[in-house]
Amino acid sequence: MKSMKKILLTMVLATVAVLGANAQKYALIDMEYILGKIPAYERANEQLNQLSEKWQAEVEALSDQAESLYKQYQSQAVFYSEEQKAKKEEEIMQIEKNARELKRKYFDVDGELYKKRESLMSPILDEIYEAVKSISEQAGYYMVIDRSSAQSVIFASPKADISNTVLQKLGYSN
Repeated sequence: MKSMKKILLTMVLATVAVLGANAQKYALIDMEYILGKIPAYERANEQLNQLSEKWQAEVEALSDQAESLYKQYQSQAVFYSEEQKAKKEEEIMQIEKNARELKRKYFDVDGELYKKRESLMSPILDEIYEAVKSISEQAGYYMVIDRSSAQSVIFASPKADISNTVLQKLGYSN
């Protein structure tokens, strides 16, 4: 029985040793750090912020208009006929509906802001991906993990971080 345990333990240790010998190389990048060093990313973010603020102002203007009309309606409702009340209520509801539709058009998952973000960010992210891919192929990395979004990374040696190498490959100094 003891010899069986020794054989089993030896097999487990041998398996661990073989797996350790065949360990795959990996590297880390910090995408937030890399993006923060790329001026085109900062310009794209600024452009997106300006568009977002402009579109938000449009939506708020319609909402404010609806709110103003509703307050006016409330204060003067006693003077309206039923037909006038219905017309005013319909007008207010239509403006509120327009505000919701405009908000959806601009800010929904497939809205204008998303499309604009995609068109501005895709070229930058594609360039980073190609740089990481090139570096990985040259250095023999099997995996590159983004440490800024990998919440399951408890510890990572700074030696494994290739963020500055990626920036250099992209033509930016660190």
